[in-house]
Amino acid sequence: MLTDRHFVHRCAAAAVAGLLALAPGAAAAVPQAAAEAVGGERLARPGVQVAPDSGAPDLPGGLTGRSWLVADGTTGEVLASYNAHTRLPPASTLKMLFADTVLPKLDREAVHRVAPEELTGLGPGSSLVGIKEDLDYKVEDLWRGVFLSSGNDAVHVLAHMNGGIERTVAQMQARADALQANDTTVVTPDGYDQDGQVSSAYDLTLFARAGLRNPDFRAYCSTRDAQFPGAVDRATGQRGSFGIANTDRLLGKYPGLIGVKNGYTTNAGSTFTGAAERDGRLLLVTVMHTSTYQKVYDEAAALLDWGFAAVDRVTPVGVLAEDTSAVQAAPSAEPQPNPVPDVVPSTAPSPHRPAPAPPVAAPAPDRESERAHRKGGTAGMLAAGLCAAAAVVAALRLRRQRAGRLSLRPALRRWAGAATTVRRR
Repeated sequence: MLTDRHFVHRCAAAAVAGLLALAPGAAAAVPQAAAEAVGGERLARPGVQVAPDSGAPDLPGGLTGRSWLVADGTTGEVLASYNAHTRLPPASTLKMLFADTVLPKLDREAVHRVAPEELTGLGPGSSLVGIKEDLDYKVEDLWRGVFLSSGNDAVHVLAHMNGGIERTVAQMQARADALQANDTTVVTPDGYDQDGQVSSAYDLTLFARAGLRNPDFRAYCSTRDAQFPGAVDRATGQRGSFGIANTDRLLGKYPGLIGVKNGYTTNAGSTFTGAAERDGRLLLVTVMHTSTYQKVYDEAAALLDWGFAAVDRVTPVGVLAEDTSAVQAAPSAEPQPNPVPDVVPSTAPSPHRPAPAPPVAAPAPDRESERAHRKGGTAGMLAAGLCAAAAVVAALRLRRQRAGRLSLRPALRRWAGAATTVRRR
């Protein structure tokens, strides 16, 4: 049964829809709604987003991070967040995107001799694993240098093996786009502070989730310590090694922690993305820009504790976006390596990309159709106006309905008749 209240809502919606249909330019001018934000409209809102059910624990207090997010790594459901899409410098957590992009492209057993130019361009104060020029390194050792020591020197060598810094940055950006990480702008492959290089708690969590699907990525980020190739002893001619340890302060201390990556720079402060597993449940957490270096680990651990206690007692406030390249390339349920573009996307013709087809001229307008469209448009505009007027009348009558219980049916019939007359003209 169509009640007066329902009629108001329907007529108002119909009037707006009709007017927007007649003026597509006006519809395009409307700003995009928060509902269109990646992951859901709540994640686009500022402040804490959480929807506790009965018996849900309270979020930990005293959090200082400028942005954070807790999600189920399996389902992608976001359990809670704070400024999830705020764009901030990512520091070395951007190395997750670097690894997810480049790791599948290089043979881990390959041996590479480091050229002097591959160690140039490192930012002042960069974290280094200690690579020396004119020495051979296995790819798997270089990756340990990336994950354990957060070595920017290891990143640069691997980037050169991948075709160069510029090429790698372009591929990382393409990978971010495929993951729907729309808050991320890549300027350097190592996350070193650069103007315009930003990411978000939401995007960093996407990078961690994607990377963990690669067994090698997962193995490297969960390694606590390793031996790294050193220099050659001039007296014996033997090459030595030295120990490196993972700078992740939660690894080996927080129950079930897998990794993933920490970071610190002057602009980014302390930032951390972690993954932990308990009883078959995988949770992801990202905390960005805490007040102190130790706080980022304390707050990540507190949010993970909350997540494991709350996972079945909260309604998700959003969802982690899926990898569009994986969806297109591997629709089966079995996880597959994520394809990574070899070159920067381009519209220029190449042996692998046919030249774009010439534009097709638009057909000449059908004058009869134009007249019919104008006629229908006029009638539609009048009908929309009548419907809007009817909605106003109905709204005014609703205010008196409680006292007199006045029915709107006679008014509805009159307006319906008027609209029918207009359409017949």
